[in-house]
Order: sequence, then structure tokens, then C-alpha cells
Amino acid sequence: MELVHRNASNAPLAIDLEEVRRLAEAVLSEEGVSRACELSLSVVADDEMAELNAELRGVRSPTDVLSVELERPDEDPQSHEACLLGDLVLDPAFIARQAKEFETSAPDETRLLVIHGLLHLLGYDHELPEDAARMRAVQERLVREATQGRVAPFALASHEGERRA
Repeated sequence: MELVHRNASNAPLAIDLEEVRRLAEAVLSEEGVSRACELSLSVVADDEMAELNAELRGVRSPTDVLSVELERPDEDPQSHEACLLGDLVLDPAFIARQAKEFETSAPDETRLLVIHGLLHLLGYDHELPEDAARMRAVQERLVREATQGRVAPFALASHEGERRA
């Protein structure tokens, strides 16, 4: 998996790029994706995230993660070209504040959000209760593995539905 990175934030991401890559590879493996993939990771400040959130979701405030899907790996599974998954946009300052609110750490919150965002890029959503339950089950298993169980179930549950936008 290739990771293309852009950092437009003064706040550093709470985990390194190699860990982001490992998390992405774990999610892709869990989902049975064997096609080579490229993921774009953008790290932005609150103001840019608020602009993107307004443009993409009509919500005029920053948020923790946005997923901008380009291509799903199952659209052309026989292709020998890398799948361009899309852009995962993270706001480390927002994530750090949210980690305090949910009583977790910024690195673990970042791990959760990388996994959450990647699941969105692979077609998961949480709009309908049955879709949310399906996404939650996969996300919880992956987050437990990625954090060695440090992210408590109540912290995961507080992410359900749309976060305080």
C-alpha cells in the first residue's frame, strides 16, 4: 500500500506515518482486499477542516476525520493498477481535544479515526442502524487490536452517529 501524505497543520499527527500505513494495511487485509491501493492522508488545522466539512457535509465547524472516497478496490478487482482509495483528512488539534473529552489518548483516538475513516473509504457507513451495527463490529475489532484494548467500549460508543459537528 502506498501512502501519500500532506501536512498543512502546525499540530503533528499523534502517530507516525508508518503506523498509519500498518493500520491501513490491517483494515484492507481484514476486508480481504488484495489489490494494491494508494491512500492520500491530509493533516489539516481546524480552519481548513471547517472549510472542508462545510463543503462536503454542509457543517460549518471542524471535525476529527473526513473520508473522501475516490475508488473502491472491489470496483475492478482484476486491475493491475493501484486502486486510488481516496483522501483521509485528519485534524490533530481537534483529535487531541476530543481524546480528552472521551478520556482516551491522542494516539489511540487517532488510531480509531484512521480505522473509522478507512472503513468509510471501503463503503461502510452508519446512516442506518443495521449499517451502523455492521460498521461498529468491524471497527471495534480492529481498534481493539490496534490499541491492545486501551480504547474502552464507552469511548467507542461515544463516536456512534455523528459527532458533535
